[in-house]
Amino acid sequence: MSLLYLIRHGQASSTWEPGDLDPGLSEVGRAQAEARAEQMAGVRLHSAPLALLSSPLRRARETAAALERRWRSVTTIEPRVGEIQAFGVAPERRREWLRSILPLRWSELAAPGSPLDRWRNDVLQALLAITQDTVVFSHSVAINVAVGFALGDDRVTCFLPANCSMTMVESDGKGMRVVELGEAGEGL
Repeated sequence: MSLLYLIRHGQASSTWEPGDLDPGLSEVGRAQAEARAEQMAGVRLHSAPLALLSSPLRRARETAAALERRWRSVTTIEPRVGEIQAFGVAPERRREWLRSILPLRWSELAAPGSPLDRWRNDVLQALLAITQDTVVFSHSVAINVAVGFALGDDRVTCFLPANCSMTMVESDGKGMRVVELGEAGEGL
């Protein structure tokens, strides 16, 4: 069994503005990342730091960087744990699109083999392939994919994780079990 620490990125400096489609962290987000890293600093596997894995998006990588510095580790970038893809949606409409899908169920939203179904399966395959205790820096909907899978819950969002919250799941490579849900947030 692998214990996965799923950490949502810290507060972003903007939200999918047309001029900044990959925002970094805000000042608040940097403080959140430092606080989470401080809290995680003593977590070890056989006296060694845990493996670090991150979405390629800047806000997730910057959140991971705080723990990298403390552990003197390098984060592996894994595109499959990135943000949900808004296929065919203009960047200025992305936030509206995302809000519209959050109350839905995957069975209503993503037909088998559709781009969203493939994205969801990619998230699950990436997480199920992890064979050691790992800290994963990701995004709200991707974390919900893992939680929904573990609970057998078809909702796109089972809960809204706060920025820099940590959800823990155990994985045996075939299934997952929720150990602890992260702190809830107020939305996107």
